Amino acid sequence: MSEPEQRPRTCDWCGRQESDLVRSLSWTTAVERDRPRTFCDTCSREHLRAMEGKLDSDSW
Repeated sequence: MSEPEQRPRTCDWCGRQESDLVRSLSWTTAVERDRPRTFCDTCSREHLRAMEGKLDSDSW
């Protein structure tokens, strides 16, 4: 049985791609308006307060 193909993650804010699964563990995910969103570690740190306040990324 073959392993499932892993696609690189793409940050929905800056567009950065990360294919290294270990490094991408610090990325965050969210659901906004029923859509899954993924944010890289840099954007996650930069917008942490907005995320904690549960603001949609459109409001950042």
